[in-house]
Formats: sequence, structure tokens, C-alpha cells
Amino acid sequence: MAREFSKAFYNSKAWQQTRKAYVLSKFGICERCGQPNSKQVHHKTYLNESNINNPEVTLNFDNLELLCDICHQKEHNEKYSPTIWGLEFDSNGDLIQKK
Repeated sequence: MAREFSKAFYNSKAWQQTRKAYVLSKFGICERCGQPNSKQVHHKTYLNESNINNPEVTLNFDNLELLCDICHQKEHNEKYSPTIWGLEFDSNGDLIQKK
């Protein structure tokens, strides 16, 4: 969900056009796992109040990455996890391979 400072940007014609063009340029394929029909256009440099009006950050293809829903969730939810992908803690607190 867009944060308050970025709502106008994500609703802008410039973003809508850039997003559509980027998805087409990647043929809808997730750049991390290869999943077809991916739709999440992710900013590698996260948007913030300081860079939201900088098109070199917001609209530059070099700062974009097409992700499927799962890879996008991993980017935002597991990025700061104490474990790496594929590992988890068991009930004893030991690090184990995810099942």
C-alpha cells in the first residue's frame, strides 16, 4: 500500500505509463524467479519523501525491477528477517531448513 507522501506519484500518468512500459519490456516475467504474468514494479532504491519528485529515482528503468507477488513480499517482508531465505527457527530456537 502506498504511503501518504507517494499516493499522488503512484496515481500519476507518468508512473502509469512508465510502469506499463517496464512490464512490457520484461515480457511480464519476474526478474528474480521467472514467474510469468508478474505485475509488481519494484523500486530498487525505495521511494521516500526526499526522492519522490526525482524522476531519476522514480521513473528510471535502471531503478525498477519486475517482481511476482511472492518475490515482492520477500523483498519487503523478509529483507530484515534474522534468517536467510530457506531457513527458520524451530520450537527449540535452533536454525533449521524450511520444510
